Amino acid sequence: MRETCVPTGVALKDTGFGYTLSLISGKYKMIIIYWLAENKVMRHNELKRSIGSISFKTLSIMLKEMEADGLILRKEFPQVPPKVEYSLSERGLSLLPLLSMMCKWGENNWPDSEAAQR
Repeated sequence: MRETCVPTGVALKDTGFGYTLSLISGKYKMIIIYWLAENKVMRHNELKRSIGSISFKTLSIMLKEMEADGLILRKEFPQVPPKVEYSLSERGLSLLPLLSMMCKWGENNWPDSEAAQR
């Protein structure tokens, strides 16, 4: 029998599963992790262009939250105009197997063309 992530009587927020969700929840955090994993280092505008549908303000908020949670590193260069680069921290890199599993699940469960037409 498989052990559950959220035992009966325990609030979701008080579990490892709930904690993980609190770090990666939201529309863009996993996408940001994906792009940083693909490119190693990116600047704010590069991330914005890659994601496309995110506003400047939302991206700034997501990056600040992810930095505070220890998932990304922010490196600021003392120059004019200011230059800031983002990369995954060791903690952020540890989420990559989760991304890989999500990718494999999607590939294995992608509806075939016949099922999609129904």
